[in-house]
Amino acid sequence: MARPLIAHIDLDALRHNYRLAQELAPTSRSVAVLKADAYGHGAVACAKALEDLVPAFAVAAIEEAVTLRDAGITTPIVLLEGIFSADELPQVDALGLSMALHSDWQLEAVLAFAPRRPIPTWLKVDSGMHRLGYSPAAAEVAWQRLVAKPRCVTDLHLMSHFATADLADVGYFSRQHELVMALAERLGAPTCLANSPAVLAHPEAHGDCNRPGVMLYGSDPLELSCEASRRLHPVMSLTSKIIAVRELAQGEPVGYGGRFTTAGPSRIGVVACGYGDGYDRHAVDGTPVLVDGKPSRLAGKVSMDMMTVDLTDLPEAGIGSEVVLWGASRHGALLSVDDVARYCDTISYTLLTGVLPRVPRRYAGGPATSPVD
Repeated sequence: MARPLIAHIDLDALRHNYRLAQELAPTSRSVAVLKADAYGHGAVACAKALEDLVPAFAVAAIEEAVTLRDAGITTPIVLLEGIFSADELPQVDALGLSMALHSDWQLEAVLAFAPRRPIPTWLKVDSGMHRLGYSPAAAEVAWQRLVAKPRCVTDLHLMSHFATADLADVGYFSRQHELVMALAERLGAPTCLANSPAVLAHPEAHGDCNRPGVMLYGSDPLELSCEASRRLHPVMSLTSKIIAVRELAQGEPVGYGGRFTTAGPSRIGVVACGYGDGYDRHAVDGTPVLVDGKPSRLAGKVSMDMMTVDLTDLPEAGIGSEVVLWGASRHGALLSVDDVARYCDTISYTLLTGVLPRVPRRYAGGPATSPVD
């Protein structure tokens, strides 16, 4: 019998979440972000589940695009960080990729290249994130140089990234949005601005294209949930089973360092899942889990291959009981990955992308015509 830890991937939920993005931004094209192996869900499987719905996919780097093309995905693909060296341009051309352009060296490389067909290009503007992109003044100059080279580039868009679209305080978001929209108006440029939180909560930023990422996988990125984010469906359910039960007296330490000590006579369940699978070792005592659909909690430090949970108030639970680390239980209960992340002092992105290859993915669902509920 195989180790019971499995990442169940619900492709119907993925499609539901994408359709929600379309519904929220009906006059904008929703480009589905598949970077980091579709946030740990499996880029090829997710691309195949979405390819009949999306106008384009987005990835971080050309290696991720190659994986999709090798799997037979013909949908347009955008490189969100563009090229990392000029010698990637022939492959960009051959694979029919689009690319972001954020630096002078990239600009010079593209303008010096003779593609078989013009490369769709998104010019990145630093509106306040201060990672990649041109200042607004420099972006105007770069835009005009690109416009003058229609044999090199096509389908030009202005692109930017919001630093605080997830926060309840909209002050800095509004400053960024106003800055880049003023530039877009001066240039007569279409825009691609909205990330997941902006898709969910800032319709003014939807623009000509939007880029839903983590929301596609059912995580709510907003500091304060809204009606739309509460309609997201979890895509990954990380489940395992109880593989042993310990009966302990009061005052007994559990796990490395004895961080957790039993407050009274206790039943402790051992779960086949650990940081060697990608579960966060920073999870504190009390981090929620579901056992046979009922609330339980972490009791002791996460080990490489195992973790321990408190079964004291669940006398019916035992060896073979289902354990949900996050996602949906077969008993109908749900445990949000966002809730688990808060106990780990992190965000859902790190938990989802951190599930390691030794955890098998099991896929269900796929292309369907059911409407968003």
